Amino acid sequence: MTRTSSTDGAERVEITCADGVRLLGHFVRSRSDAPAGLPVLLSPATGVKQHYYLRFVHWLAQQGHDVLVFDYRGIGLSLHGPLQHCRATLAEWGQQDQVAALEWLLQRTGSEQALLLGHSAGGQMIGLLPNHQRVARLVGVSASTGWLRGMRPGFRWKAWFGLRGVIPLGVHLKGYAPTAAVGLGENLPAQVGLQWGQWCAAGGYATNAVRHQPERDFHALVRTPITVLHASDDDIATEATVADLLRTFPAAAKQAVRIEPAAHGLKSLGHIDWFRQSHQAVWPTIAAALRGPVILSAS
Repeated sequence: MTRTSSTDGAERVEITCADGVRLLGHFVRSRSDAPAGLPVLLSPATGVKQHYYLRFVHWLAQQGHDVLVFDYRGIGLSLHGPLQHCRATLAEWGQQDQVAALEWLLQRTGSEQALLLGHSAGGQMIGLLPNHQRVARLVGVSASTGWLRGMRPGFRWKAWFGLRGVIPLGVHLKGYAPTAAVGLGENLPAQVGLQWGQWCAAGGYATNAVRHQPERDFHALVRTPITVLHASDDDIATEATVADLLRTFPAAAKQAVRIEPAAHGLKSLGHIDWFRQSHQAVWPTIAAALRGPVILSAS
């Protein structure tokens, strides 16, 4: 376990996966006199760098949690070398990266279990984690399968064009997925981008990674309580795509909570904006979901 200091009270850390890939992250200790909660692993959305979450991470530490956030292989600080040479897959983000980050956090804090706060893709892959039993609760923000047929019609065609048209063409021409060109976050390693499009077209998301590998498929075994928070103005995490995700965990206690931005004094919330400082009015709702299995009010 290698650690180096960082600014603003966040410790820059190195996490080594079972296959030897090095991930870089930031760890922030609890800064509250209140009773400590379980440590939190914050797993980012596809194509979103960890630095986007740091203000929220510091805020969550003030609520009594140790927090680890990191970049997946091929993204941000965890990209080593030219993007077109990166052979990372989307499945590895779950099977390797989340697994290693969770183990690092548990070892560092001495806790038996942690809370998994997953933004979009970060909350969709617990069924790929052999150590899923060590997640006490999963809170997925904007988490869904991204099933194209479950999206609103207008956005569905835009997403289809980007995921099934621009990305495959870009991989062929550039050697990586040019997702930034179509407003889908940072550019991605080729196989990450291709798998993303395939999983969204098929539905069921990460179940597609282990369809013929029952020994690596933990979806039916997951009993971690799951809460999904999704905004009423989210074009990706709709009621249909959230339901498509939750059905993949038949043994888990689960709930979906639809959030109205106006109830928090916000004009919009969408898929990405939850963790922006400008949208911190919704942060207590996320913290409440982490603390307890049931949210009594969506507002």
